[in-house]
Amino acid sequence: MIISGAIHYFRTHPEQWRSRLHWLRLMGLDTVETYVAWNVHEPRQGEFNFSGGADLEHFVDLAAQEGLKVILRPGPYICAEWDNGGLPAWLTSQPGIRVRTRDARYVAAVEAFFDELLPRMVPLLETRGGPISMVQVENEYGSFGSDAHYLDLVHKALVERGVDVPLFTSDGPEDHMLTGGMVPGIAATANFGSGAGPAFANFRRHRPNDPLFCMEFWNGWFDHWGEEHHVRQPQDAADALDELLSMGSSVNLYMAHGGTNFGTGAGANFDPPQAVANGTYQPTVTSYDYDAPLDERGAPTAKFHAYRRVIAKYREVPALEDFREPLLPPTELFAESAPVSMRAYMNLLATTGNPEVEAGHPLSFEELGLSHGVVRYATTIPGPRRAYPLSIDGLNDRAHLVIDGKIVHVFQRNDQRAFELPVPAGGLAIELYVESMGRVNYGRLVGERKGIVGAVLHERQELHGWRMTAMELPRVPAATLLGQASKASPHEAAFHAFGFGADAAADGFIDMSGWGKGYVWVNGFSLGRFWDAGPQSRLFVPAPVVRPGANQVLILELDGTSAGPPRILSSPHLGEGAAPVAPQ
Repeated sequence: MIISGAIHYFRTHPEQWRSRLHWLRLMGLDTVETYVAWNVHEPRQGEFNFSGGADLEHFVDLAAQEGLKVILRPGPYICAEWDNGGLPAWLTSQPGIRVRTRDARYVAAVEAFFDELLPRMVPLLETRGGPISMVQVENEYGSFGSDAHYLDLVHKALVERGVDVPLFTSDGPEDHMLTGGMVPGIAATANFGSGAGPAFANFRRHRPNDPLFCMEFWNGWFDHWGEEHHVRQPQDAADALDELLSMGSSVNLYMAHGGTNFGTGAGANFDPPQAVANGTYQPTVTSYDYDAPLDERGAPTAKFHAYRRVIAKYREVPALEDFREPLLPPTELFAESAPVSMRAYMNLLATTGNPEVEAGHPLSFEELGLSHGVVRYATTIPGPRRAYPLSIDGLNDRAHLVIDGKIVHVFQRNDQRAFELPVPAGGLAIELYVESMGRVNYGRLVGERKGIVGAVLHERQELHGWRMTAMELPRVPAATLLGQASKASPHEAAFHAFGFGADAAADGFIDMSGWGKGYVWVNGFSLGRFWDAGPQSRLFVPAPVVRPGANQVLILELDGTSAGPPRILSSPHLGEGAAPVAPQ
C-alpha cells in the first residue's frame, strides 16, 4: 500500500520545499507525487531551465532526505490547472499542430524535451538507488483522445531513455476514459474524489488484475475568478480516504499541498468543453490552496489531522511536531513614489529593445514572440462616421479601449458587448491594451493563442493598419524606466511602487481589497494576479522573498484605482466558501 501526496515543486518557493516535504512525512505519507511542467523548463524552444524553482533534481533529492519515495508524472501534458496544461506556448502556437497525437512535429518536440529531462531523472530512479519509484505515461489521456499509437510513442520514449521503474497511466473511472487512456502491459490507475466502491467496480471491468490505486484522490478543489471558493469538510474527506485504504487501495492525495500559481502560471477551464463556440472561459485564481491538508503557506489544517488519524489506523505515523514558520505582523505599506503610467511605459518600450511592430491585421501574442503579458494595439479609424459598434472578434482575454489617454471601455472574453463609437472628420486614434489570463489547461482548447486572434470590427468592417508593442509578464519592469515615466491619474492603468519594513524574513498575505486587476511583485518576485472579481483577495508572500529591513512592492493596476496603500496581513482570504461537496 502506497500512501502518497501531491506537491508541485513549481507552485512552491524552492526554499520552502523541504518544509512541505517534512510535513508530508509527518502526516504519515511515504511518497510525494509531482507533475513536471514542460513550460517551466523550456519556456522558449531549445532554451532549458533546471535551476532555482525549476531544479527538479534538488526537489527529488530533498524528498529522499525526508525518507519519501517519488512518483514522477512527466506529461508531456499535465493539466493541473496550470497554464496550457504545461505545454509551452511556442509549441502549441505552431500553425496546424495537433498536440497529444502522433503529429510528427509534436512528437519531435516531446522527444527533445525528454532528451533534456530524463538524463537528469534516470540516475534518481529506484533501480539506480534513488527515490523515484513510479513514472506516468502521459496524463488522463482518456479525457482527451484515443490515439493509442501516440501513447505507445510516449511509452517507448520513456523506456528508450532508461526509465525502468514501474510505469502507469491514470484516468477517470468512466469507460471511455479508461479505454482511451490505458496502454497494454502498463498498470492503470483511477482518479476520483469519492465513491471508491463504484469507481473501482467499473475499473475492475477493464483491469481485473491491476492493483487498486487512486492516483488522484481529489480531497479539495480549485477556484475560478468570479466564482465561489471551494471547500470540503475534513471529516467527509477523511471518511472517503478511510474507504479507500480499507479496500487495500494505494492512494495519492491530490493535493497534499497545493501552493500558489506564481507569476502567470495559473491555467483556465472552458465550460462546457464540448461547445467551443459558446462556452464560458473560466480563468483559475492565483492561489492553489485547493483546501488541501497543508494550506498555501504549508501549515497543517484540520484536514491534515483528520487524515493523520485515518492513516494511523493502517500504519504507524511519526510523532507530531509544532508548526513554527514565522509570520509577518500586520503592516500597512507606504508609498515609495508616484504611480507610473502604463501608457507612458508602453511607449517607452520602442527605445528599450521591444520595438513597435506594424501589420495590416492584429497579431496574436505568439506571433509577437510573447507568452504572457500586455500588448498595446494602436490604429486610426478613418472618419467621419456616425456611431457604430466597436467589437473584437477573437479576444483572448481582456482589452482596455484607450482614447486620448483615458480608459473608456473594457472588453472581456465572456462579455461580447460592443462599444458605440463615433469618429470625427479627421479620424480617430484608438489603443487597445490587451492582457492575457491563463491558457485553457483541459479539453479541446488546450493550445489556444492569446491577444487578438481574430479582428477588430467597426460595425462589420475590419480595422487594419495596426502598430503593436509588447510588454512581457511576469518579468518585472526596469526601475530606471519606471522612474522616467509620467505620473498617472487614478483612472489610468499604472505601476505603483510601495515599501515595507521587516525585522526578519517571514510569510504574509498582501491584501488587495479595493484594487482592481493586475499583478504584484515583492522584491522582483512575481506573486501573481489579483482581481476584484474574487473570490481571492489576498496574495501569498513567501518568506524567502522577504528581506530583513526594506522591501519593495510593485503593483501593476490595469483598471485604475483610488485605493490606498495595501496591507500585509497574517491570514489568507480565499473567498466565501461554496456549499461543501465531495468532488466526483
